Amino acid sequence: MLSAAADALRRGDAVALVTIVRANGSTPQRAGAKMLVYQDGRTVGTIGGGCYENDALGKARAAIASGRPALLHYDLNDDFAQENGLVCGGQMDVHIDPLSPAPHLYVIGAGHVGWHLARAAGDAGFRLHVIDDREKYANRDRFPDADEVIAEPIPHWLNTADVPSTAFVVIVTRGHQHDLDALRALAARDLRYVGLIGSRAKVTRIFAALGADGMPPERLKRVHAPIGLDIGAVTPAEIAISILAQLIAVRRGVDTAALAMKSVTPS
Repeated sequence: MLSAAADALRRGDAVALVTIVRANGSTPQRAGAKMLVYQDGRTVGTIGGGCYENDALGKARAAIASGRPALLHYDLNDDFAQENGLVCGGQMDVHIDPLSPAPHLYVIGAGHVGWHLARAAGDAGFRLHVIDDREKYANRDRFPDADEVIAEPIPHWLNTADVPSTAFVVIVTRGHQHDLDALRALAARDLRYVGLIGSRAKVTRIFAALGADGMPPERLKRVHAPIGLDIGAVTPAEIAISILAQLIAVRRGVDTAALAMKSVTPS
């Protein structure tokens, strides 16, 4: 079971480990029984079959999507059990633990904020990809622990790169035009997270330009902009921490709406 989970994570697939953590009375399986659930609904192992396993499977897939664990209680003597032919008469507590591969973080812009973000995000378990069109910034000396460091024109690389849908992408380039070009290449994609640095005025201008190009407003609404959590950050290092905090919150399925920067609503 654990070997199958490890294989899935190595492939970059998220899974959930479903475990009976307590069983009293007559139950289909004893405490410790496990089932591995994949995103597409495939399973390895069993926690006893029947309607309860099917219910746990559905909740496991939801946990994979949200990234949040769950503890379920099943009473095998309730009305639902009797309707489904289960007359075991026991109770089970089932824990669902979503397991996610290390997420890929694409830092678009290797300047001061990008450098500080990369340093901290690596320690937080993100796999780093750094992209900038300036080789003196995008190089191995500055980012020795990144999975890859790309020194190419940003729009060209983004329009040809295979960025996975599970990726987190942070746009922290050195200027308005580079940010616009990067978001133009990214906003229409289905990605786990896209964030854009900048003031509300700058974000408004970029959104307006993309709207004039025909970008649907619903796509822009998914962009975290201005990026990060509102912790009063001023320095590049502090701004990077506010961004990383938001990345972690999204990764863990935590609602931080009260702390998020006031977003710009596309018109």
